Amino acid sequence: MKRKTLLLVKDLRVYFYNENKEELKAVDGVSFEVKEAETLALVGESGCGKSVTSLAILRLIDPNGVIKSGEIIFQDQNLLSLPESKMQEIRGKEISMIFQEPATALNPVYTIGDQIMEAIMLHQKVNKKEAEKRAEEMLKLVGIPEPKKRLHEYPHELSGGMKQRAMIAMALSCHPKLLIADEPTTSLDVTIQAQILELIKELQKKLNMAVILITHDLGIVADFADRVAVMYAGKIVEEGSRLEIFKKPTHPYTLGLLHSIPRLDTRQERLDSIPGMVPDPLSFPEGCRFRNRCSFAETKCAEDPPRVHLGGEHFVYCHFWQKINNEKGTQG
Repeated sequence: MKRKTLLLVKDLRVYFYNENKEELKAVDGVSFEVKEAETLALVGESGCGKSVTSLAILRLIDPNGVIKSGEIIFQDQNLLSLPESKMQEIRGKEISMIFQEPATALNPVYTIGDQIMEAIMLHQKVNKKEAEKRAEEMLKLVGIPEPKKRLHEYPHELSGGMKQRAMIAMALSCHPKLLIADEPTTSLDVTIQAQILELIKELQKKLNMAVILITHDLGIVADFADRVAVMYAGKIVEEGSRLEIFKKPTHPYTLGLLHSIPRLDTRQERLDSIPGMVPDPLSFPEGCRFRNRCSFAETKCAEDPPRVHLGGEHFVYCHFWQKINNEKGTQG
């Protein structure tokens, strides 16, 4: 059965301004869609615009930033044209977010129960007793032992993994249709990472929700995502199904990311890396923003690259995608 589009982001541009009124184009013409109950991974190095894109969906951009243009269509309504009162209804109820650092996202002076109950009472219009019952059920659902006891504990009394589970419980307490998970396992050890990701996957099936997973970890993407959008310097450079991106990567940046993953089947003296640095947002190069780090770059790359359809759900933004594919073929 064909899935319906739940979220459609069209030509989104989010710019920030420093004290000198200089313009930083953090997100510059990004478009993608998320279908019902699927997982889309937004992938790229730190500073490429992944988190800013997710915050723009919720209209939570810092005061020194502005959503310059674009559309964010969620369930057939443009979120950018809604009044703030309507957005407050959607945040937490229809669209929820798990932030990178639960220690900073959770309020230290309120109990875990109070923080989960607040969202439930606000959006579900139930009394305190019913909200407490649901909060306990949510803590149990995310695998926190002794959930009734944990309701009355403060964030500092929980371990890192427990805090993250509490954040997930809070995000899912109103059964959102879309969950945005921004680097949800960055500060956790590998064992807890796997548990948290498996938990999100299980809850996604149970609640039939879509997930936008923001990460720089392609290992997580390989296990978790249905589709992948690769971002670089405020733009999407390649997008496709998980299989298309991992089996037929076509943009040189995607190739660089994949080659930099450690492999168990080969012995390497040192890991491959992408030469150069991510460009300064104040002075992005004209045309393809990856061209200053790209071994395939030519004069033509000073022009904006076209969006090329490679078949299926696979698209790439590159002038020399055929040349790259041919070279990959000769390398076996």
